[in-house]
Amino acid sequence: MSTDRATDFYRENGYWLHKKPLFSDDQFARLSALFEDLLAQNEAGRRADQLDVPHFNCPALFEFLLAEQVLDLVEPFIGPDIGLWSSHFICKEPQIGRATPWHEDSAYWNGRMDRMDQIITVWLAIDPSTRANGCMRVLPGTHVNGFSQYEEVDRAHNTFSRQVIAEERDDTKAVYFELEPNECSLHDARIIHGAAANSSSLRRSGYTMRYFSLTSKVIAERNETHRVWHCRGKNVAGNKLAERPAF
Repeated sequence: MSTDRATDFYRENGYWLHKKPLFSDDQFARLSALFEDLLAQNEAGRRADQLDVPHFNCPALFEFLLAEQVLDLVEPFIGPDIGLWSSHFICKEPQIGRATPWHEDSAYWNGRMDRMDQIITVWLAIDPSTRANGCMRVLPGTHVNGFSQYEEVDRAHNTFSRQVIAEERDDTKAVYFELEPNECSLHDARIIHGAAANSSSLRRSGYTMRYFSLTSKVIAERNETHRVWHCRGKNVAGNKLAERPAF
C-alpha cells in the first residue's frame, strides 16, 4: 500500500499494521538479547510487564529507538520533526500474563504535553503475538472521540487500575493485532486499546517505541523526571531535550 493510502487509513482509523520485518535479522537478534538481559535483571517482586522507560538506563537501546528505518516509518504519520517520548518492554508471561484494560495512552499523559494528536506508538513484536496469548486490540476510529470516562478494575489481574467504561466503547468492533516477531503496529496515543490476559502456554512480549512531533510542547513542570530526545528534524517548539547517549 502507498504511503498516502497508509496515512489516510491511519488518520481515519487511528492505527496501521506494518506486516513486514522492521529490523535486519542481526539488529533484531541484538534487541531480543537486550530484552532477555533486562528481563533477567528485573527486580524481585516486579512483574515482567513493568519494564518501563528501559532506555533511561540502557543506552544500547538507542540503536533501535533512533534507527532510520523506524523514523522513516513514523515520519509520514507525525511529520519530519520527531522526538522520542518513551519506550516500554511489555511481557505477558504464559498462563499468568495480566490483561491490559481498555484505555487511551493519552489519558495517562494528559497535561504533560500541549496536544495529544501527534504522539505515535510503534509496537514491535519480540515474540509471536496472537489472540491466544493476548495480542493488542484496538477500537478503530476512537482516537477522535476525546478523553473517555474510566472506572476502577481489579489491579491484581490487570496492568492498570482503571478502564474505559463500557458505555463509551463497542468491544465487538475490536481489531486484533496479530504479529510475527520483528513485525510491528503503529497507533495514535488517543485510540482506545487493550489486550486480554495471556492464558496460553506461550509468552507474549513486545517493545513499544513512542514518538511525538517536535511541533508539540512538552510541559516541563509536569515532566520533571521524564526525559525526551531529539530524533530528527527541528525542535520547533523549543523543548528541553536530553543529550544523545553514545551507543
